[in-house]
Amino acid sequence: MNNITLVIMAAGMGSRYGGLKQMDPIGPSGEVILDYSVYDAIEAGFDKVIFVIKHEIEDDFKALMQGKYEDRIKIEYAFQNIDNLPDGYSVPEGRTKPWGTGHAVLSCDGMIDGPFAVINADDYYGKETFRLIANELKNQNADNEFCMVGFKVENTLTENGHVARGVCQTDANGCLTEIVERTKIARRDGKIMFTEDDGETWTELAEGSTVSMNCWGFSGMMMTELKNRFSAFLDKNADNPLKCEYFLPFVVDELLKEGKVSVKVMDTTEKWYGVTYKEDKAVVMDALRQKVLDGIYPEKLW
Repeated sequence: MNNITLVIMAAGMGSRYGGLKQMDPIGPSGEVILDYSVYDAIEAGFDKVIFVIKHEIEDDFKALMQGKYEDRIKIEYAFQNIDNLPDGYSVPEGRTKPWGTGHAVLSCDGMIDGPFAVINADDYYGKETFRLIANELKNQNADNEFCMVGFKVENTLTENGHVARGVCQTDANGCLTEIVERTKIARRDGKIMFTEDDGETWTELAEGSTVSMNCWGFSGMMMTELKNRFSAFLDKNADNPLKCEYFLPFVVDELLKEGKVSVKVMDTTEKWYGVTYKEDKAVVMDALRQKVLDGIYPEKLW
């Protein structure tokens, strides 16, 4: 059985939400969303958690985490710095934000020596999600075998605006063949639809479609691939240096197209919760309170 690590990407600021939502109390006893992810990861058998943060929030973040997990699971911190670039590259003038989710995981270089999972700090994934991915990673035998947990699109929407999701296609064996980023998905007239032209036209997306919530399982090979491909990404996007982002799904898609890896898609019926917009907070608080009443979580996690 492998030792497995959970990487929680917590460096991003919630621009639409209007603040650092990773630190916003939302559980019945003041828990933040990532508290539930760590709790579920410990139950599922993860051995270590790495929080990817920015130096600007280090003191506040560590104060929030202090005393919660240390006696239950190993905790480490990685820092996503904008100037963490390959030799010979520099931060473009005017660039103010780091380089995306692939760059966030690269921040853990040297801290991961085996299979690992990656999630967002501000998404609630549910217990089954962690059980599925932990079981797969603990029994992982080949470096070129990745996995992900796929959600039904209707379980990942908010009533308060649009969301961005990676829509997944799979083959007969349940392995990922393609992932297409749809940046604006919403319910319209009772249907799930997406737009690629800022709402001028809308296309229906079938209920039951599998989408990625950035819940990935990788072998150590992924760290090598992220590092080796970053320079080529920077060169390719030299004409868009201020906004381009090195997304994890893009790297996975490249590896799939090159035939270098397979990605097992494990479907879950768990409902996602998150605070994409301020108005979502009450919905998430109600859902977590109900889970406590249903006995899924204790009233106070830690």
